[in-house]
Amino acid sequence: QVQLVESGGGLVQAGGSLRLSCTASLRTFSAATMNWVRQAPGKARVFVASIDWSGGRTDYADSVKGRFTISRDNAKNTVYLQMNSLKPEDTAVYYCNTDPPRATWGQGTQVTVSS
Repeated sequence: QVQLVESGGGLVQAGGSLRLSCTASLRTFSAATMNWVRQAPGKARVFVASIDWSGGRTDYADSVKGRFTISRDNAKNTVYLQMNSLKPEDTAVYYCNTDPPRATWGQGTQVTVSS
C-alpha cells in the first residue's frame, strides 16, 4: 500500500516562507506526476502545483504562481513545495498525491499564515 507522508508545515507570519516535503513509498515514484493540493477549513481540496516525472514540466494554480515552487528528488522519492511570500489565504492543510491520485491520502501538513 502506498504511503504518502507530508511534513514541513507550521505557523508563519504573512510574507514568510515554508518548505513542505512529501515522501512517497511508491515503487514507481520516478515515473509519476506528483501534485500538491490544499484544503482550507470548510472547503474542498484544490490544486496547488504539479510536477512531471522528470521535473521538467511544472504547473501552478494562478493563486500561487510566482510565489510557490514545486520540485522533486527521485532518488529520495520526495517532492517539495517551496512557499514564499505567504498570505493568510494560503492557510490550509497541504497534501501530496500522484496524478491521477491514489485512493489513500496522507495525513497532510498544516500551514497557518497569520496576518
